[in-house]
Amino acid sequence: MKIAVIGQSLFGQEVYKELVKEGHQIVGVFTIPDKDGKADPLATEAEKDGVPVFKFPRWRLKGKAIPEVVDQYKAVGAELNVMPFCSQFIPMEVIDFPKHGSIIYHPSLLPRHRGASAINWTLIHGDKKGGFTLFWADDGLDTGPILLQRECNVEPNDTVNTIYNRFLFPEGVKGTVEAVRLIEQGQAPRITQPEDGATYEGIQKKENAKINWDQPAEVLHNWIRGNDKVPGAWAEVDGQKVTFYGSSMMDTTTVPDGQSLEIPGASKPGLVTKNGLVLFGNDGKMLLVKNLQFDDGKMIAASQYFHSGDSASVELTDQEKRFAEELRAIWKGILTNVDVIEHSTDFFKSGAASMDVVRLVEEVKLKGAGLQIQNEDVYMATTFQEFVQMLVRKLRGEDAEGELQVDYVEMNVNNMTVKMPHQLFINGQFVDAEGGKTYQTINPTDGTAICNVSLAQVSDVDKAVAAAKEAFENGEWGKMNARDRGRLIYRLADLMEENQEELATIEAIDSGAVYTLALKTHVGMSIQTFRYFAGWCDKIQGSTIPINQARPNRNLTFTRREPIGVCGIVIPWNYPLMMLAWKAAACLAAGNTVVLKPAQVTPLTAIKFAELTARAGFPRGVINILPGAGSLVGQRLSDHPDVRKIGFTGSTPIGKQIMKSCAVSNVKKVSLELGGKSPLIIFSDCDMDKAVRMGMSSVFFNKGENCIAAGRLFVEESIHDAFVRRVVEEVKKMKIGDPLDRSTDHGPQNHKAHLEKLIQYSQTGVKEGAHLVYGGKQVDRPGFFFEPTIFTNVEDHMYIAKEESFGPIMIISRFEDGDIDGVLKRANDTEFGLASGVFTKDINKALYVSEKLQAGTVFINTYNKTDVASPFGGFKQSGFGKDLGEEALNEYLKTKAVTIEY
Repeated sequence: MKIAVIGQSLFGQEVYKELVKEGHQIVGVFTIPDKDGKADPLATEAEKDGVPVFKFPRWRLKGKAIPEVVDQYKAVGAELNVMPFCSQFIPMEVIDFPKHGSIIYHPSLLPRHRGASAINWTLIHGDKKGGFTLFWADDGLDTGPILLQRECNVEPNDTVNTIYNRFLFPEGVKGTVEAVRLIEQGQAPRITQPEDGATYEGIQKKENAKINWDQPAEVLHNWIRGNDKVPGAWAEVDGQKVTFYGSSMMDTTTVPDGQSLEIPGASKPGLVTKNGLVLFGNDGKMLLVKNLQFDDGKMIAASQYFHSGDSASVELTDQEKRFAEELRAIWKGILTNVDVIEHSTDFFKSGAASMDVVRLVEEVKLKGAGLQIQNEDVYMATTFQEFVQMLVRKLRGEDAEGELQVDYVEMNVNNMTVKMPHQLFINGQFVDAEGGKTYQTINPTDGTAICNVSLAQVSDVDKAVAAAKEAFENGEWGKMNARDRGRLIYRLADLMEENQEELATIEAIDSGAVYTLALKTHVGMSIQTFRYFAGWCDKIQGSTIPINQARPNRNLTFTRREPIGVCGIVIPWNYPLMMLAWKAAACLAAGNTVVLKPAQVTPLTAIKFAELTARAGFPRGVINILPGAGSLVGQRLSDHPDVRKIGFTGSTPIGKQIMKSCAVSNVKKVSLELGGKSPLIIFSDCDMDKAVRMGMSSVFFNKGENCIAAGRLFVEESIHDAFVRRVVEEVKKMKIGDPLDRSTDHGPQNHKAHLEKLIQYSQTGVKEGAHLVYGGKQVDRPGFFFEPTIFTNVEDHMYIAKEESFGPIMIISRFEDGDIDGVLKRANDTEFGLASGVFTKDINKALYVSEKLQAGTVFINTYNKTDVASPFGGFKQSGFGKDLGEEALNEYLKTKAVTIEY
């Protein structure tokens, strides 16, 4: 169809782009005039495509259409007018001209909230449902017939921004395009709007936004969030007009500590706390306000009400001074009436308006290496010096007092208070996911929710990759010498050690790891890994190579070992912190930057690790942590053209998909540690006590959630029955219980879905005819506990003989006495090749078997003995590439050959 787009803003721009993709001919774009020489985004996009753009200041004069304006519109020959966020009054001569008429997007469920402040009123009225409408324009005000509607839930702490970004914008664009599609197909309905339930509220104005304190807390919250950001709900405090921003309901009845603030008309004084200003409704319930703005335009964090002028100045580095001069030039370009931008120059007192705020924010984003800045930041730092100081602190990841800004979830557990960040970590800052999306992470000990964690979206991945790329190519990290890089990694390891009890506690409650094991292995080996690779930073070197000389000249050829760039790392849930360390330590030591996705079910130690990296002084953008779904975050990392390496630990099917995506996207380097079905061969000449002890460990270590767990034990016939009897005796002694109890041997499985998989796995083994000697079912208690399980008489064709359980299930098969080659053939009859083991006192037999076993790691008379200096990785469909040891560095380096003629 031939379409005229009449509207403005980023929303109008996105609708325009999608209509073009649909194959429609945009015959004209009608938008608002340029402001301060800057075109509306819709106009900019259309002009790039060579589409005629019209910027009429008005369409009507004294209530009548302007003939020359209408004539210019008609000349484009539109068959349909699409009006996304149209703020101008369009005359009926234009509305009715196209043969298909005109459709308008409106951000409410008409007939409710007709008028210009629909989103605000949705929140002010406390509506539980919101949404948008595409309707046929008529001569009323949002009264035309309905074509299409979509609704969404309004969350208790939604703001205009969150509901717009989460639903009204993205789904509104799709809905508008769908409406056009229905019109083209001749299937667009015209549903008359009912008057029943119709409401009309005018534009909210500042004078009408005063807060009436004699109301319940939820009503106060709705009023404040509904008026945020424009016009702003206000009240008299200390004799001046104060506007309140960033309201949220508090879900606790415990009144926090804070400094009392008298508020005329309120049922109780407010409380200035470290988290903001606590306000009370007449029902005694509480709400929290984050920011306050005064009559002169100055905005402060509500927590700083009594200390707003106390923060010390930051001493700028040379690089920060250069950045300050760039900011001065931006201010001068906006405040053209000011001759010189002094420290004391006030942005608003110098004549700046709201559009200037938008311009300032956008220009700072362009100059600030991915610096995230919002409009309210300008209002909170109105003088040039305050503005510079504020941005420098942001660049350093600090708040007004010089501290990293962290929104903790605190929990009193394990005789300590653990403080857990729960947001994404991008470019040195903790931030919410796009659209405020979150999910609950669950404590496997009792199945209860620990906290809400930010759920990364594709746009968050793009932001993190951009930050990592900037840090690598232009930031301090890319310029840092290797020894200083090592010093930073050592400092990080020291911080991890200082916080090891807290890290281990978080690991226990989020993954179910027994605390003592988490302290020793999950956290302890992580610290060792970072220390080991910190020592490698200044020892990465190439070599000189003798080549044929080009006589009469001579040549020097040498190799350089260089970092790859932005590396995506995707880790599993069984050792959340240790798997992070195994990959990230080598990656950072090589000089790369990292975007890491922890497992969705165990994100908390990775996010806590992010906090420690900031406190250790890692430059912004070097390390980014994105909890979220693998199908979205992991896939986007694999597909992203700016990611140059993927390191993945997980299942073989997902590894194959990642490998394919890495090839298709940009042939990025990839290393994979995938599934396993590791064989353990126990010969009759073994040390039986050690074989039983280590055999138990090979299967039940970390609840069996261990990538190298012995997936199948082959026990020589003459000792089979004795071995099984001894193992059963030992298993019966294992204490199953709370992982924080120091006497617990066996904690809960990681998550519910995995528990259910283990139950099904055991049921399959029984159906196939294997002998269930012990266990095989869920423990009768809250949480995701599964009994240590033992199967014997397992034959080679059985499902449980071939497939990995990844749980505490021991699979035992016999082999004939002396049949070494026979048992080797059976052990190697698998597509996996991660680890293996052999127990025998015969050194010749041990070496022969170790040579023939097709696995990346072979343990002899021991098991699970991994070390940071020893390379780790698999063969066949267990993947390729190495973690740990010097070889791990090769995964994160590229080799460049340089030849000089002299």
